[in-house]
Formats: sequence, C-alpha cells, structure tokens
Amino acid sequence: MYVPEAFAETRLTVLHDAIEASGLAIFVTAANGEPTATHLPMLLARDEGPFGTLHFHLARANPQWQAPAGAALAIFPGPDGYVSPSAYPSKAEHGRVVPTWNYVTVHATGRPEFYHEPDRLLALVSHLTARHEAGRAAPWQVTDAPPAYTAQMLRAIVGVTLRIDTLHGKWKLGQNRPAADRAGLLAFYEAEGAAYAPLASAAESRSEKGAI
Repeated sequence: MYVPEAFAETRLTVLHDAIEASGLAIFVTAANGEPTATHLPMLLARDEGPFGTLHFHLARANPQWQAPAGAALAIFPGPDGYVSPSAYPSKAEHGRVVPTWNYVTVHATGRPEFYHEPDRLLALVSHLTARHEAGRAAPWQVTDAPPAYTAQMLRAIVGVTLRIDTLHGKWKLGQNRPAADRAGLLAFYEAEGAAYAPLASAAESRSEKGAI
C-alpha cells in the first residue's frame, strides 16, 4: 500500500483498534498470477506474535484455500467519504483545490495456515459468534443449534490462521492541508450528517494526539 508520510499510522494499539472496529475484512491471495479475494469477519489475537494473529474461516468450497498462496493480505476498511473542494476555505482564496476521497484503512500481511480439526473450528466459530452477539439482549450461541447440524456446518468450512508479518495503516484525513482547510473539513463532515460522523471522529482523534 502506498502511504505518504503525512498519512502513515504506525502505533500498534491504534492499528489493532481499527482492525477490531472493522466489521468485514478482505482476504486476498494470488496463485499462478490470479488474485482472489474473499470478504470475511476476522478475530484478532493481539498477543500472538509481534503484530498479532488473525483467525477466521473460509467455505470449504472456496478454492482460495486449496491453491498455494504464499503471502496473503488482509484489508480492514475504516470510515471513508468523498470530500468536495468546497470544504476548503482555500477554495475562496486561490481556487487551487480538487475533489478527493478521505479514508482509514489497515493492511496486514502474512502466510496463512489452514486447518480442518473439528474442535479448533468449533472454538473459532464460538469465539466469532460471542464477539458479534455481545451486547444483544438474548445472545445466540453455537450450542443453541442442534449438535448434528453444527457438525455438518463445521465440515463445510476450513479454518485459517494468519500470523501478521507486516502491518500498515493509512489515515488519509487531510493532514497535508493547511490548518484552515483541516478545520473546514471538520465543518464539512458535520454538515454532511451522520454518514460522515466516523470520519469526523477519526480526524478529531488524530488532531487531539498531535498527528494533524
């Protein structure tokens, strides 16, 4: 991923927080020159390895796990949104502004390991379920399903462990703009409404930490 210095985020805790806030990751591999991508929920084990380890599963029918993949990429999208040149006060001063798209993303790379053991798969889907059911009034549990049905479903998936070798974060939030334009961006996000609230929060967080 191309990351200009102004947009780079290197703090491990911040990167881990962004991974966990992302609801759906993109798992990318390339075998025989053919890139393949699958959208998947993933669990992050922060304390496994220097950058953490990702745990998830693929459908057994998905050929992505069967091809020799080598290194793989997991992409975690964050908030994003279009920015009009009208957001910048400098538009009125000199007009040298263009549209852009601001966003937050984390890219993790590593070599995937695949497994099929029923006990490991059951533990994985149980942890995934517990995470996403947390906070619901009546959380669903894997044990709520008939055991025979659960066993059938487990035979239809393949577990994946991806120990993270490299981790890159890009917070493209206007850090390269003058102070007045950065303030204009925050006002633009507020005017655009709730859809832009996550971008505003990300920008304000960076500003508070002295990164903008």
